[in-house]
Amino acid sequence: MIYTTDGTPLQGITGGFGGDRRVEYIFPPDARKRGTHSFVAEATCNGMFGVPWNGDTIQPPDPNRYFQLASADLVVPNMAAWGLLWDFTTLRELIETLPGNSTLQNKALTVSNAIMNTFYKKDPESIPAARKLANEVFGENWEERGVGIYEDGPQEAQVWGIGHCHIDTAWLWPYHVTQQKVARSWSTQVDLMDRYPEHRFASSSAQQYKWLEQLYPPLFERVRQKVLEGKFYTIGGSWVENDANMPSGEGLARQLIYGQRYFESRFGSRNRVGWLPDSFGLTGALPQILRGAGMDYFFSQKLSWNNVNVFPHSTFNWVGIDGTQVLCHMTPVDTYNAQATAGDISKALTNHKNLESSSSSLLVFGNGDGGGGPLAKMLESLRRLRGTANTSRELPVVQMGRSVDDFYDHLKTSSDAGRKLPNWRGELYLEFHRGTYTSHGSIKKGNRKSEILLRDAEHVAALASIFKGKEYKYPKQTLDDSWEKVLLNQFHDVLPGSAIGMVYDDAEKLYAEVRADTEALVDKALRVLYPGSLPLSSTAPVPTSGKLTVFAHNTTPFARRDVVRVPLGEGGISSENVLLQRTSDGKGGYIVLEGGQGGGLVLPSQINATELTDVTVHSTSGDSFILGNKAVQLTVAGGRITSLFDVRLRRELIPQGQTGGLMIFEDHPNYWDAWDVEIHHLEKAQQLKFANVRVVESGPLLAAVETEVKYGKSTIKVTISLDAVEAPAPHPFNQIVFSAEVDWHERHEFLKFELPLDIHSDVATYETPWGHIQRPTHKNTTWDAAKFEVCGHKFADLSEYGYGVAILSESKYGFSCQGNVLRISLLRAATAPDAEQDQGKHEFSWAVLPHRGHFLESHVPIAAYLFNSPLHGEPA
Repeated sequence: MIYTTDGTPLQGITGGFGGDRRVEYIFPPDARKRGTHSFVAEATCNGMFGVPWNGDTIQPPDPNRYFQLASADLVVPNMAAWGLLWDFTTLRELIETLPGNSTLQNKALTVSNAIMNTFYKKDPESIPAARKLANEVFGENWEERGVGIYEDGPQEAQVWGIGHCHIDTAWLWPYHVTQQKVARSWSTQVDLMDRYPEHRFASSSAQQYKWLEQLYPPLFERVRQKVLEGKFYTIGGSWVENDANMPSGEGLARQLIYGQRYFESRFGSRNRVGWLPDSFGLTGALPQILRGAGMDYFFSQKLSWNNVNVFPHSTFNWVGIDGTQVLCHMTPVDTYNAQATAGDISKALTNHKNLESSSSSLLVFGNGDGGGGPLAKMLESLRRLRGTANTSRELPVVQMGRSVDDFYDHLKTSSDAGRKLPNWRGELYLEFHRGTYTSHGSIKKGNRKSEILLRDAEHVAALASIFKGKEYKYPKQTLDDSWEKVLLNQFHDVLPGSAIGMVYDDAEKLYAEVRADTEALVDKALRVLYPGSLPLSSTAPVPTSGKLTVFAHNTTPFARRDVVRVPLGEGGISSENVLLQRTSDGKGGYIVLEGGQGGGLVLPSQINATELTDVTVHSTSGDSFILGNKAVQLTVAGGRITSLFDVRLRRELIPQGQTGGLMIFEDHPNYWDAWDVEIHHLEKAQQLKFANVRVVESGPLLAAVETEVKYGKSTIKVTISLDAVEAPAPHPFNQIVFSAEVDWHERHEFLKFELPLDIHSDVATYETPWGHIQRPTHKNTTWDAAKFEVCGHKFADLSEYGYGVAILSESKYGFSCQGNVLRISLLRAATAPDAEQDQGKHEFSWAVLPHRGHFLESHVPIAAYLFNSPLHGEPA
């Protein structure tokens, strides 16, 4: 990057010889007059896409790779020669793009041939003559017209050009490198705006603006002035360009709350266009959230990457799961990194899928992913292409100097407020990158746990500030800081698990900070709400004598009845503690805590013995056992789940001849390693068997069996538990919990848990942000078959009339249901771009929940919510 001597960034520099090369820094006119010029050049030892060890972009970085400064020259460029190069490049693109034997294509070919015959490399005087020939295609005096070229010819343009620079907030580089990329890229665009008056540039992500404000204040002020001048546009409204599958509804809302709040505070207005061009699928909850944030419009293009079906629309109304809709445009150019070529301009029209209702396209051009943005050669190309279209109808007309908002306002007006456009209902499922629901399990867990901790912290802090306002101040700054860290880690290459290892070192630190800060906030607020209470922890044993009451705070709105383990001190058991079972090691005990609807205080239950469904466990061998209570019974024989039995209905849920349990699938994506899981992985599966069965708790309140699975270099310990307590009315349920401790050391293997069920349904139901979605369990069409791995949040359910079974998840997002087999995806083992993805120790849980009634009649969403919401316990 080029700086002034006082440290103000002037523009970025990109070496190499690719399409993103920009090595010229133009001395300002006053320096040329003065005869001296001082500046600082900063060199960074990485390429635009990091430093992959073997040159393949997505491979892990090589920390020992070196770069060399090959040249730094002071030159006087021959601008006429540069002009001829750009002339000839555009003519070549026209020849390659336009249909053969058309008038314009033939003219471009003839003129190109004439230029070659006129130009002599040793004769500088031949350059103007050669350039004059190009006017036959671009129009007479097109260059003298400059920016005025866009005022000539047809006034109704079909293609709207907007400069853009997609900067992945982290991907093949860590967060701190992105901070530099932002400064380099945006300073370059400010420079281009001064040289090309028609240039308009749009960029998203409030986080990137905040970094610029904090680290490069003078450049931020230059950007702010361009925003106020209407040349630099803030778009998207979100904190980062987030993943749109895995964040909770609250997480998605906070992306826009914090983003819009920042944009309004710094630039005076909120964004009107949602902008997620590169996110790996889009939840059907998003239209409602966008409209709630004041945005009626939305832009993406990622579904052009589908590897099975071609998405049928370019401009359409996207209708969400609640019926809310936004006007959506997916550029027919199929990229947010267009190079502003004749091919791009042509594709904007020829690939448009809704010409019957709209013929307008957005050309989003500029180098991206690693940053950079538009180059001078792109703006030069667009002027030539506009000059060509001014005199020929064989090329779409491109328009410059307008905003993204202007484009969408035009779409709205020309489509009669969207009435002429087709509708697409529900999620925008990407038929690609399905492995991202599982890659980097620790990051998925960090996201889920952080979102819930923040909810809990805000809940108890709000109560403390309301009821104890004189002694307690709401910790808004700490909560805001924590939310910004979580929102940053929801970036669409971080949360999906598709970044290099350095990124996850940073992300794990942020999650650790959020956990420490929010747990401290919860603890402090509870101390204020419940004076005299002490935190319940294994390091502070609870005396088992004396007048001591264990209680907890329920941050959910639902009634609940939980079996809670408490540590015990020396001495006898006090009746006040309502201790119903000691742990097998004698160091703890189990009690039942119960609270009503509306949340708040949860106290030891007054449940009587008749309300308990005494739980028992019986181990018959090292790989077989029966675990059950009065409601449900699980049988493992030969290391596999052979029976899941509803005791009250006398209904067997596992089909005869089939078994459930852990599974291993070979996982070799065609290319995008951390991103993809291919449909053929389902063809090569191996059953794993529970072994070394050991009863660790035997009831009557809770029974648990510890099992062990050895596979390859990995050890999987699973504790399967069931308690004797049903959730309180009106939503009673019993669930079997699987708690795993995994030491994982496989490569290109996929660990899942599956249950074959004696249930028939054409659809399975999955939680999505603020709702649920049904997806096919069959392969009737290619659209159905493509959904062989899908995203869900806290549950996946297979139901028929009268009965169903759900799998609950506390940190996993990948699911599938093929026929009658319901699966949850647990761990992957990709090797790029992080060579050590998911290697090492993991702890996670899931649960199996049989239920009477179809999903729509059931308590599954409440059970899943509670499964993810532990009580905050206190003795007092």
